Amino acid sequence: MSGRVRLTLGAWAATLMAACALLPLVKPATWIVQAAFLLAVQSGVGAAARRVPLARPLTVAAQAVVTVALLTFVFAREQALAGLIPGPQAFDRFAVLLQQGGDDIARYAIPAPLESDGIRLMLIGGVLVIGLLVDTLAVTFRSAAPAGLPLLALYSVAAGLSDGGTDWLWFVVAAAGYLMLLLAEGRDRLSQWGRVFGGAQRTSGGEPSGAVAPVRTGRRIGVVALGIALVVPLGLPAMNGGLLDSVGAGAGGGPGGGGTISAVNPLVSLRDSLNADEDQQVLSVRTKMEDVSDLYLRIVSLDDFDGTTWKPSRRSITAVPDGTFPAPVGLSPDVKRREVDTTITAADWYAQDWLPMPFPPSGVRISGNWRYEPVGMTLVGDHGQNTRGLTYQVKSLEMQPTAKQLAAAGPPPADIEGDFTELPDSLPSVVGRTARQVTAGAANPYDQAVKLQDWFAVTGGFEYDTQVQVGSGSQAIARFLKDKQGFCVHFSFAMAAMARSLGIPARVAVGFAPGSPQADGSVSVGLRDAHAWPELYFEGVGWTRFEPTPNRGSIPSYTLPDSPDSSVPDPVRPSETTSTAPSSAPSASESCTPEQKKLDGGCASESPQAALPTDDDGPKWYAFLVWALAGLAVLALPLAPMLWRLRTRTVRLGAHGRSEADAARHTLALWQELTDSAWDFGITPDESQTPRKTAARIVRLGDLDAAAAASVHRVANAVEQVLYAPHPRPVAGLTDDVRRATAGLSAAAGRPARLRALVAPRSTVRVVWTASAWWTGVRERAVAMRPTWRKASGQQG
Repeated sequence: MSGRVRLTLGAWAATLMAACALLPLVKPATWIVQAAFLLAVQSGVGAAARRVPLARPLTVAAQAVVTVALLTFVFAREQALAGLIPGPQAFDRFAVLLQQGGDDIARYAIPAPLESDGIRLMLIGGVLVIGLLVDTLAVTFRSAAPAGLPLLALYSVAAGLSDGGTDWLWFVVAAAGYLMLLLAEGRDRLSQWGRVFGGAQRTSGGEPSGAVAPVRTGRRIGVVALGIALVVPLGLPAMNGGLLDSVGAGAGGGPGGGGTISAVNPLVSLRDSLNADEDQQVLSVRTKMEDVSDLYLRIVSLDDFDGTTWKPSRRSITAVPDGTFPAPVGLSPDVKRREVDTTITAADWYAQDWLPMPFPPSGVRISGNWRYEPVGMTLVGDHGQNTRGLTYQVKSLEMQPTAKQLAAAGPPPADIEGDFTELPDSLPSVVGRTARQVTAGAANPYDQAVKLQDWFAVTGGFEYDTQVQVGSGSQAIARFLKDKQGFCVHFSFAMAAMARSLGIPARVAVGFAPGSPQADGSVSVGLRDAHAWPELYFEGVGWTRFEPTPNRGSIPSYTLPDSPDSSVPDPVRPSETTSTAPSSAPSASESCTPEQKKLDGGCASESPQAALPTDDDGPKWYAFLVWALAGLAVLALPLAPMLWRLRTRTVRLGAHGRSEADAARHTLALWQELTDSAWDFGITPDESQTPRKTAARIVRLGDLDAAAAASVHRVANAVEQVLYAPHPRPVAGLTDDVRRATAGLSAAAGRPARLRALVAPRSTVRVVWTASAWWTGVRERAVAMRPTWRKASGQQG
């Protein structure tokens, strides 16, 4: 077998072995057989082209053409000429499938069903693209080492999405494939390394017989390298136990037959939900609760704090009680309450193992296999049961404690105090020290809790930003307290830890903040309503909700001071009916519009946002990180316009002012987001027109419905207030208006236009304009300085 054939087989095998890491993500795994066959055809075409021989670029082009033909035959043969040659209709079919695949990825839990053609196209197409890159680098250009970058990118995508305990196995398989590829390329080079490990063989008479065979030497090197990769992390504290650790931080085994549950930490999916590009409906709720702004749907509580993260404890589960649930722990008859009936319908794609319910529940009517966890008062699915498509009824208690009752709460029971005030030794001392400073002068635990909530939500200078990583490591909370940027996970984690440091029993609840009321009387709960909040225990009231996250949910009435009613919302304090859209800290727009120039400092840039470090302990993987980021950057370059646009949208929609000037800047940022969204759908901006005429033009050209048109005009009216009114009034709900208008533009556009607006948005040309303006300014300043240089030169002469 020639070296080229060996390399071709090695590239095929290495790609397929790295693709095995995707197997846990989709069920059933039969797609890997089809991918292996198509990848073999692609590799065979490359081998034939190199044997002719064709020039290297022509070889790659031939493989690319055949790859497109193969994908056309499998996924779009009815729209193609002779079933193989793609035309406009075939590419439209690909666009529809890719959009469908993106929607299905956001909808389905792992493992996703293979019935989705969009997901299947993404899997098989992605493997073929990676296979073409690997074959081009390793075989056509005879450089196997850089081929590890696309292989690493393929494995990293799978490892980032998977939450199973067999990730180490797929790492071994992928690494073995890469080592086989290296071995096929450089057997002589490996044999030189092999003398260190194997030395020379001896004959029966004791004489040397030469070097160890290269193949055997390569195998030994592979075993040693894999062994080092698996064993060394066990001794490094930064790796949380190494690749062989079957239970990572915040994860467990799921419901088991032994009457216990070890719940999987939902924090990563929570952050992904907050950053979802489209706010898809998760639950439809009908309730008799008087104030739906207090309708929090609780999924699970996190009560085990190990110093790096919060996670659910391993708890005993029982059968769901018939009739009325046991009374909540610590609730006295003196607390006012009312039983409320709520009917909840889950989306067909929403597969959650825990049951979202108002807290505390007093009864549930639901079909299927469900079990009851008494401590958290939650329901968990048994034997694969989940919420997909279910409709169920929940009776819950609408608690109405008073501040006086909470302030008069006695000491908690010993078991609750022992379990829910425990803090690890690794928690930085700054957490407890800050808690004592913030609550100085408080007369009781309730006053301390209110002071903590107000410090996070109002007075502490914190900013809400969903782009900050969840974070791990013993310094994560300390860094959050220093940088003051994060989203609900950071705020709830920090407040619960600080409450425990003060001796107040605390835990973190994960679920959904109040959704959006609909015209038919229901409440729509979407992905972006995913939320986390702290629950603190007060004897006589029980577990009590607090809301430290600014601009999210509703602040409980029992934590608000009595104040005169006002019809003008306070831009400093979060509203009780605030939109739950994800946001990040306010920042200046990338280009300065005429509206912004009117404001003093309207184009000033904000300081860059810093993400919390995920760990401060142990050695750093600098080399690995550089190589991984380089590979991912190469693959992500075509997606740069889309990623820049998504980030810009998040910044603009998330900015919330803490003063009148900031509120005005926020309004102008929302207006620019609206006009840019219209531009992305083909409505070119005309900055010579007034906001009112621009709004009318967007409504007319975008063919918007009545609701979306009204939203556009409301934003335009708010902009005119900022530009022309002596004292602009704050306007609530503008963020939702922009989202509603953008959704209307998307609904009125065709699929190709929606795909182009997502992948290649027109408004990204602002980056080029900004760079061009900056370069022009630099040149003008340089030209202006030339006479000074010449004059100085003449004087010296």
